[in-house]
Amino acid sequence: MTTVEPSAPGGVRPLAGHRSALILLLLAYTLSITDRMILSVLFTPIKAEFGLSDTQLGLLGGLAFAIFYATLGIPVARLADRGNRKLIIVISLLVFSVFTVLCGFAVGLVTLILFRIGVGIGEAGVNPSSQSIVADYYPAEKRSSAMAILMLGANIGMIFGFIVGGAISEHYGWRAALMAVGAPGVLLTFFVMAFLKEPPRGTFENEAPAAPTPVRDTFSRLWQTPAIRYLAVAITLQSMLGYGLAQWLPSFFMRTHGIAETQAGAIMGLVLGVAGILGAITGGKLCDRATRNGTHEIPRLLGKVTLIAVPILAVAFQVPHLVASLPLFFIPIFLINFYLGPSLGLVQTLSPVRMRAVSAALVMLSMNLIGLGLGPVLIGATSDLLEPAFPGQGLAIALSIAALIGLVSAHFFKRSANAMAEAKSN
Repeated sequence: MTTVEPSAPGGVRPLAGHRSALILLLLAYTLSITDRMILSVLFTPIKAEFGLSDTQLGLLGGLAFAIFYATLGIPVARLADRGNRKLIIVISLLVFSVFTVLCGFAVGLVTLILFRIGVGIGEAGVNPSSQSIVADYYPAEKRSSAMAILMLGANIGMIFGFIVGGAISEHYGWRAALMAVGAPGVLLTFFVMAFLKEPPRGTFENEAPAAPTPVRDTFSRLWQTPAIRYLAVAITLQSMLGYGLAQWLPSFFMRTHGIAETQAGAIMGLVLGVAGILGAITGGKLCDRATRNGTHEIPRLLGKVTLIAVPILAVAFQVPHLVASLPLFFIPIFLINFYLGPSLGLVQTLSPVRMRAVSAALVMLSMNLIGLGLGPVLIGATSDLLEPAFPGQGLAIALSIAALIGLVSAHFFKRSANAMAEAKSN
């Protein structure tokens, strides 16, 4: 039986077993990100073998995966709001791991796209179900930190994918790299099945149990709530920037600074991995602290740090010396990574209990269909467009332009904060 731990001076404690649950969910999310993002460090050898353009690479790394991952997240989340979330995660974990291994057997662009679609289908069930479970293990005042830890999977997965994937690819080929990162997910499936416990729904909310509402009603409820609407727009724009960076930074370092895959993977582990982990943890802690003055302070803080990050990031792509540019990448990526855990935790807090998994899936639909689906493609297309006029600099300029997306996301974080403050005063 799952029990709520007794109150402490700091407030209500999470449910018993919250640590082991969070670790298992973190591992599952880590492997999903590894399998999703490893392709970016493999762009160069895949491009050479199949003769692809940057636009085609952006399609392969973004839209081909995202369109199924994002859209299938809705019906899967619908099941999660009424059924066994643990079972959904187990099946999803097994499916995306197997299809990642199959990507190593692709014989051309079409087969690689089809296998990537399989990865996207498998990953569709992990995130909404995991977020819903975390929200039921942790009270609202501790959700930013808990969700930030869950979202560390993005950064840890990138470190593993970029460093391990890059090293394996350089020595054994890109196909071996895909097989190597897909296999651990099959093993993790058995651990999740054995040790993850399904918590009761709505443990910390004063809300009577109710049947899950239709997806259309959930969307309508979210859209009619200005704080969530503006927050979803900010998250989507921020994810467009984040996914674009993750997909194209390895190619940028290899093309602009003439380094090998292993070196690019190591730099990506440092920049997106370490900076991202530190940023996610710091952001979660600061946002938990900010809730003492009201939950509206979370998006307000996220908007401010994003405004600081954008100009530094835009300049970093134009610095000609690799060593000198690294701090200019580290600082803004540290700041940009504040947002994900606290903002997704806030979506869970603002959503009714019976709508949580679908709410998460709707936000993830926007993040992934627009952010992951379009971000890498638009950067790749801009790079192809600029390259004839700026030989060797097209990708760098495209990435500097993409950094400016953060200015718009900061605006919508601020609007969300204002809407929350206004709703509270009323």
